[in-house]
Amino acid sequence: MYLSLLSKEEKFYFIDLLIKVVSIDGGTNETELQVINRLKYEMGEDMSKYKKSNTSTEKLIEYFAQKSKITKNLVYMNLVSASIFDDFYSVEEHLLLEEIQQALDINDKVKAELMRVIYAERDLRNKALKAISG
Repeated sequence: MYLSLLSKEEKFYFIDLLIKVVSIDGGTNETELQVINRLKYEMGEDMSKYKKSNTSTEKLIEYFAQKSKITKNLVYMNLVSASIFDDFYSVEEHLLLEEIQQALDINDKVKAELMRVIYAERDLRNKALKAISG
């Protein structure tokens, strides 16, 4: 959501970090690949030039820790949203997201607000799926 607002460099680093988050529990499944591709599509034309980097998780987190509050919140919200998309709970994913939350200096109040948005979006997607399934 709103990933098109990121710069080209931020988009590339975001996808690198997203891949680290969703694959921390042992690889990337089909649902996670679909989420990654959907987010790449949302980011637009810039992503046609994306190539996965070897940047460490720590360096990616440090990169975003230096960004504006809006960018930090946007990145965190989309990482969390992508991580819950497949309904599979991973302790490793959860711990990494907590580490990212702390590094990006996102307080619990903002986190709760972002979580409300994430779950509202997921609920809307589920309602739409039920409606079209008829």
